[in-house]
Amino acid sequence: MTKLKVSSADMVQAARARITEVETPDLIAMLDDPDVVIVDLRDIRERQRSGHIPGSFHAPRGMIEFWVDPDSPYFKPVFGEDKRFVFHCASGWRSALTTATLQDMGFGASHLREGFSTWEKQGGPVEFPEKKD
Repeated sequence: MTKLKVSSADMVQAARARITEVETPDLIAMLDDPDVVIVDLRDIRERQRSGHIPGSFHAPRGMIEFWVDPDSPYFKPVFGEDKRFVFHCASGWRSALTTATLQDMGFGASHLREGFSTWEKQGGPVEFPEKKD
C-alpha cells in the first residue's frame, strides 16, 4: 500500500485555514437574504435521504469547477450572479476543499463549517423532495 504524502484530513485543515467559514446559526439567519445563494454539494441520494436546505441550489461536487467557470460549456448562469455563495456538504469537508479550489480559480465563496450535519439540530429548516409515484 502506498503511503500518502498528504492525507485528506490535512487537505481539509489547510483549506479551512485560508477560507471563510460560516457558522450554522449565521447561515440560518441568512436564509431569507436574496443576495445569498446556498449551494449543496452533496450527492443527490444524500439530499433525498436527509432532505435539503430550502431554496438551496444543488451542484454535484464533481461538476462544480465546470459549472462556475464562465468559459466552460457546462457553466451555470447562477454562478455569474453578483451574490454571496455559501457551499455546504454533509460535514464541511467537501465544501472546505471546494471553496479553497474555487478561491484558487478567483471565485469568491465561503462554506458552512459543520455542514448539513448540525443544520436541523440548530433550528435550520429542512425540505424533502416530493416522492414520485
